[in-house]
Amino acid sequence: MLTKGSKAYSIFKMKCPRCHDGDIFFNANPYVFSKFGKMHDRCPVCDLKYDMEPGFFLGAMYVSYGMAVAIALPSALILSIIFDDLKLYQAIMIVLAEIVVLMPILYYLSRSIWLNIFVAYRK
Repeated sequence: MLTKGSKAYSIFKMKCPRCHDGDIFFNANPYVFSKFGKMHDRCPVCDLKYDMEPGFFLGAMYVSYGMAVAIALPSALILSIIFDDLKLYQAIMIVLAEIVVLMPILYYLSRSIWLNIFVAYRK
C-alpha cells in the first residue's frame, strides 16, 4: 500500500505527487513549530510548482474539516459508550482537545491530499 507510485505513499510520506522523491514540506514533522507549515515553492527533484494558483490550498481546508469530523464523531461515540456519566460539555472539551492536538497533522495531511487530487504520478 505504501509503495512508491501509489497516492498513499505520496500523501503519508509528504512527497511530491508527481515524482514521489521530493519533499513537500521543509520538515515532515508537524510538531516542529519553528518550521511549521513551511513548504517548498517547487519540488526540489522534478520542479513541480506546488502552489499552482493563488488560493490553491483553500480547498485543503475542506479536506482538513472532513478529517476532523471523521475523528470527532467516532471519538464522541466511544466516549459516550465507555463513560455513561460523562456530561455533554466534558465530552465536547475532550473531543476539542483531541482535535487541537491533531491539528498540525491534519494540516500537513490535508495539503498533501489536496495536491494528490490534482497531480498524477509520473515515473
